[in-house]
Amino acid sequence: MSGSYGWTDTLKRVFYGPGCASTALNTLLDTLGVRKALIVTGKSLYTKTDVISKIEEILKARDAYAGVFTEMGEHTPIAGINACIKVFKESGADCIVSVGGGSPIDGAKAVRYHIHAQLGGDAPPPQIAIPTTLSAAEYSIGAGYTDESGNKVAVSHQLLAPTGDHSRRRTDACYTPTPLYFIGAPRRRSLASASRSVAQVSAILSFASENQYRPLVSPPVKTLGLAALADFFKYLPLCMNDPNNVQVRQKLLIAAWMSLWPTKYEKYSALGLSHALGHRLGATYGIPHGITSCLTLAPVVALQSRIASPDDKECLASALFYLHEPSTGSVDGDILKLSELIAGLVETLGLKSTLSEYKVPREDFVKLAQGQEEVVELLNGIY
Repeated sequence: MSGSYGWTDTLKRVFYGPGCASTALNTLLDTLGVRKALIVTGKSLYTKTDVISKIEEILKARDAYAGVFTEMGEHTPIAGINACIKVFKESGADCIVSVGGGSPIDGAKAVRYHIHAQLGGDAPPPQIAIPTTLSAAEYSIGAGYTDESGNKVAVSHQLLAPTGDHSRRRTDACYTPTPLYFIGAPRRRSLASASRSVAQVSAILSFASENQYRPLVSPPVKTLGLAALADFFKYLPLCMNDPNNVQVRQKLLIAAWMSLWPTKYEKYSALGLSHALGHRLGATYGIPHGITSCLTLAPVVALQSRIASPDDKECLASALFYLHEPSTGSVDGDILKLSELIAGLVETLGLKSTLSEYKVPREDFVKLAQGQEEVVELLNGIY
């Protein structure tokens, strides 16, 4: 019960609510003092929706449009990052507006990281994030991408969280639920991105696995994760049944914000097991990140009933209170019940799957588990 808390060096303000994109973008561009912004997004959002054209209109109206880059693919391959760096430099851009899910947002952060490494200066170029999924990538100072060998690589910098100017005066993320987060992606995958937020409060299922036992997470942030977990359980099924309900989508976007509350870590904070496994499975076998969380989160939570510290177990068990579920009468039993509830949510959303479905060879389990017997057993259980 000791430590410290600080916001990320850049993220200090969030715009949210339907139709906020125009106000937020114009305000941020003025605040940052930038001239030209390059839009970084994915092909589906660009070709199958009018989301990007609306952002283009806003930038063109103030003569701040430097172009659009659409080649930031799933799992953020290094080829896309290198291509984007080239376009950024040639376009004369001095800012990135990333629109979409975790791949374009993390990809833009990786682009900024490498530009800063190449050119130096006080800070990476600024970034404004407009998320259309629940990845919450816009709140972290790290970025993950896939290298030439198919391995997941992570980079971080205290100034990478979108967005900030060089004097660090102010930064913002722009939540706009105007675009459906289902648009431009298969329904199963898009719902999975929401479940990833369930997996990720440290890797991001709101609380459920990770931030409740991840090192260096402050008690208030853990409590925000528990509240986010309750919202995920409530609003994900509603969104599945009524994907056009803007209010429900807004609730989910805010829950994603709470689940990965912007925190400044002075040193590395290890990923939770579900998220770490997701990186290995996704990059190696091409499994969407949201799906990997649906595969691993429930069994990872169950594993915590055996291996977590007493304090971390108490945090996990307290989730039942937020979910309005009765206690089983024991901490370990409550953790196992939470695991069952997460598995039930994944099944309700139609996202239940297996490693065999994605053709992950059993002989790779020891390597994926890095030799840990409990994790090999976990992987066998979801085969």
